[in-house]
Amino acid sequence: MFTQQTTHGVAYMAAPNIDAVHAFTTRTGGASDGAFASLNLGLNRGDDPVRVKENYGRLCRALGISDMDIVTARQVHGADVEVVTRKNCDQVYAPTMREADGMITQDPGVALMIFTADCVPILLHDPVRGVIGAVHAGWRGTVADIAGAAARKMAGQFGCEDISAAIGPCISKCCFETGEDVAEALYKTLGQEAESCVRRCAGKFMVDIKEANRILLMRAGLSAANIAVSDECTFCQNGKYWSHRRTSGERGSQAAIIVMRGKML
Repeated sequence: MFTQQTTHGVAYMAAPNIDAVHAFTTRTGGASDGAFASLNLGLNRGDDPVRVKENYGRLCRALGISDMDIVTARQVHGADVEVVTRKNCDQVYAPTMREADGMITQDPGVALMIFTADCVPILLHDPVRGVIGAVHAGWRGTVADIAGAAARKMAGQFGCEDISAAIGPCISKCCFETGEDVAEALYKTLGQEAESCVRRCAGKFMVDIKEANRILLMRAGLSAANIAVSDECTFCQNGKYWSHRRTSGERGSQAAIIVMRGKML
């Protein structure tokens, strides 16, 4: 089970199988107010940038890192996975031209951060090779197998053979209602295994996007025992997480962050 940690007033979720400093942030512990209350980490949502920078400071203090350690990218709902290094840090508050929905690194101290508000956050870790990854998987990234692409890139680039994955809080099968296009895309990617991810309901489809990513990670070579899946739904728990669907886009952003620096305290 994922557990909630609170450090210096900042509340975040931690996965049981990721043996590196990491967090799936919640809304609790920040300086923002209104629709962005309180730990908004989205710099492009319309929030006061001074408050967002304060939120980063609070999160970094809670995790024992610097905001100058963070690497982000402009997320485009694609399947590109970029290898990043220490040279890519120091840009968290500046507009970046880097477009990627997945990042991996072997550089110690580099913190990979992706943003969500219903999409699937996935953190990856190989403690033997000292490699980490962070993936943003919307339904388009899911059917393009970005999670599997990240795991395979970790294996191909760094020789990873013992990867653990944590699938964090996102919109869940109870609330992710889609049209036929999403269901068809899942069947195209997963074949008959999509049966466990799609439930037909009065002309609509209820989709388990967490399970789809779990299947794709196993196809990429991860064992089921090495994959932890959060049971929380961002749509259901809008007081704890932001949900783009529930608020029609008027919301902040939570983040998933991982850094290679030993065990969680």
